[in-house]
Amino acid sequence: MLFASLARVLTLWTSFTLGASAHGFTHYNSSIQDSTAPKCSGPPTTQRLTDLPYDNYFYSDCNVQAQAVITSPEPDSNLSIVSPRLIVAWPGGNSGACAYFQPQNGINGTLTVELINSTDGKSLLPVYAKTKGKANDTANPFVGVSGTIRLNSSAVLTVSILGSVRTIRDFVEGPSLLIPEIQDAIKIKSIPGGGMALSRRWLDNVTTMELRFKPKENVCGASSIQVDDKTLIFEAGDYTFYADYNYPQLTQLNASAVFNSQSQDLITTQSSISKSLSFLSYTDKLLAGGWRFLTYFGRDSMISALLLQPVLSDLAMEAVIEAVLERINSTDGTIAHEETIGRVDTDFYLPVIMDNYFVKNGSNLDRAAAIFKIKAGKENPANKNFTYGETALLNARKIMKLAGRYAAKGNQTAANLIRLNDDIVVGEWRDSTYGIGGGRIPYDVNTALVPAALRAIASLAKAGIYRGHPEWASLANEYAKIWEDTTLHFFEVTVPAEQVKSRLDTYKKLSGFAGPTQTESVSNEDVIFHALALEGNNNQSKVEVMNTDDCFRLFLVNSTDQPQLTAFLNQAANNVRRTFPAGLMTSVSAVVANPAYGNDPVYAANFTTSAYHGTVVWSWQLAMLARGFELQLARCDSQSPPAFCTDDRVHKNVLLGYNTLWDSIEKNRAVLASELWSWEYVNGDFKYKPYGSFPPPAGVQSTEADIVQLWSLSFLAITRNQGLK
Repeated sequence: MLFASLARVLTLWTSFTLGASAHGFTHYNSSIQDSTAPKCSGPPTTQRLTDLPYDNYFYSDCNVQAQAVITSPEPDSNLSIVSPRLIVAWPGGNSGACAYFQPQNGINGTLTVELINSTDGKSLLPVYAKTKGKANDTANPFVGVSGTIRLNSSAVLTVSILGSVRTIRDFVEGPSLLIPEIQDAIKIKSIPGGGMALSRRWLDNVTTMELRFKPKENVCGASSIQVDDKTLIFEAGDYTFYADYNYPQLTQLNASAVFNSQSQDLITTQSSISKSLSFLSYTDKLLAGGWRFLTYFGRDSMISALLLQPVLSDLAMEAVIEAVLERINSTDGTIAHEETIGRVDTDFYLPVIMDNYFVKNGSNLDRAAAIFKIKAGKENPANKNFTYGETALLNARKIMKLAGRYAAKGNQTAANLIRLNDDIVVGEWRDSTYGIGGGRIPYDVNTALVPAALRAIASLAKAGIYRGHPEWASLANEYAKIWEDTTLHFFEVTVPAEQVKSRLDTYKKLSGFAGPTQTESVSNEDVIFHALALEGNNNQSKVEVMNTDDCFRLFLVNSTDQPQLTAFLNQAANNVRRTFPAGLMTSVSAVVANPAYGNDPVYAANFTTSAYHGTVVWSWQLAMLARGFELQLARCDSQSPPAFCTDDRVHKNVLLGYNTLWDSIEKNRAVLASELWSWEYVNGDFKYKPYGSFPPPAGVQSTEADIVQLWSLSFLAITRNQGLK
């Protein structure tokens, strides 16, 4: 399919940009750090985070940042998905080394891999070595990490990948895709101490990545490593690994630099999550998550900044904004989601975050002037003749043009809404094959992101940010009002009360869901929600899947159409507080999609507990929902409170939705930093399961969740309002 082909093109682009040709070994050393290693001002930051079968180790100091992931099957693991594996990933270049192991006896599930501590109790140690051992060499040093793995039985290293994380992901998440140009460049060589090394020189003919294994002495003597062509054979025992490369490293923001002065206490009160945020934060960008997304994602970083803004430092906020401005396509104002790749939703976040930081903050207009003078082109050479102010203006012009078509008199039709780009199946945050059910016109973009961006453009124009366009101060507000008031009805889905039971019963039968249908919670009412998108698979006019994307409108839009606002808040609260499959709530919190009311078997087949955007829980969606409900309830204390505030039934329902959601968030606090998680229904309840525990839907490749994800750290800033209990 096209999306898979696009992924392969991106993989090849990344690999060939960084290089893929072979070269001999530039160094090997039994030591971990040589005397030339710069001295760091403080101790390294380390962390271990476990979500079995994935065991994650993080290491950061002034010279290198790295994440090591050990995967070892558990007794209940699905062995078609989970295999013994070592991955080391670096934020620098979004690079990684991967090694897959199999039991030599061929019995799947018998081999275990674990990382054991060194004699001084450390799991990972830093690697730092000058090229060829020359202390005065100006080339990039080799940096990385070292650790010791223990194999419980003899094993075969069957697959090794040295290069970009995207290349590793294409193998892990795709149809075991290996690119000959990359794999053929890997060379194997013996090293002193009975070890073996794998090395690959990149096409830049400068950068080399190495993964080395050396047997450790034990009471029975040293284990051994044998080589058979490109396969390494290990006896049972302990082996030290060294993973390093000579690629430029990013400049990390430590925790004290990430947080503003009022939030420094989080470094101690929320130590683990603070470490995770620091690991993903750098002076020129914030990274999306580890290990799979140690790179710039425009959408993720902007959403994260919007949610985390109350606790972030100016340095962190400006790193996000400048990274986005740097990567804007200067030909049309499109914002890059992943380095230079655009998505239709990402364009609309920039004005919102700029308005929040430069204008609503009240004191940062001078920072806007300074940032807008910066010359672009560092990451995107095509922008070298533009300033950040000019790229910001290009983005605003694009939004005004797109929004103006629908806002024109008589043009409020579905045909004039924002669509995904032609021939691409993804384009907003639910960017998986079945994420929005094949829809072409996404709900979140049209009902929330567009009007929010327009309101922000109006505010920025009023503050003088967009030179030459003072008219936008009023025109963008006019457009926004039209988008706010007239787009919801296109997506509204009403399931008549008399059909609710039959649809839930049908879903239970089709999906095999083991729990009750919760029909009684609907109380003979129509069920109302908003479709994920229009123009879905199977010629569906609407993708009738209940979802959490109401969060965007709750969080970003203060609509003034009172009957519409009251009805919207009431249905949002109903859907959040009702238990799945009647609603979105489970014991592991609210799922992002509920296909139970869709009157087509394709919904139950594609939106499952193993689908990336199926009946699974995403942490940041919980955060945005919670904050969105709170913001809407806060309007009741304003000088002009909305009508729902005096509608006792609706107001109480919104409060109940808010508190039901927060009860579930607090119950699942231990996993909130994860990207997403799943569940199974056993013994009368929804039980937590790591995402990736189940085989994916037909036609979709398996994947796993990141143990830390930037936007999943939002609960550092978003807390329960005790006054709303």
